[in-house]
Amino acid sequence: MTKSELIAELAAANPHLRGHDVETIVATIFEEITYALARGERVELRGFGAFTVKHRDARTGRNPRTGASVAVSEKSVPFFKAGKELRLRVNAGKIPRAEKTERQAKAQS
Repeated sequence: MTKSELIAELAAANPHLRGHDVETIVATIFEEITYALARGERVELRGFGAFTVKHRDARTGRNPRTGASVAVSEKSVPFFKAGKELRLRVNAGKIPRAEKTERQAKAQS
């Protein structure tokens, strides 16, 4: 789902809000998460997950094309850990492999 698709779905689900207002709300939420991470803070959305910043030390990498050693500087990267409720909902939507192969066999016959 893209940001514009998210805005469209939220606008459709909330007809009392103008489309521009929904767009502003979504943009503000994303900006606040970004600013908090830039400050090194943790952002937790209960039931959804937590955004944190992980620090990676400087290291010596390798150029995959030439094989030459390359110095990689230290950096901070955003990290997301899914919450329990999100994991349960995602896994509830999956079809176990055994069922999937049985369905495929029935569809082919």
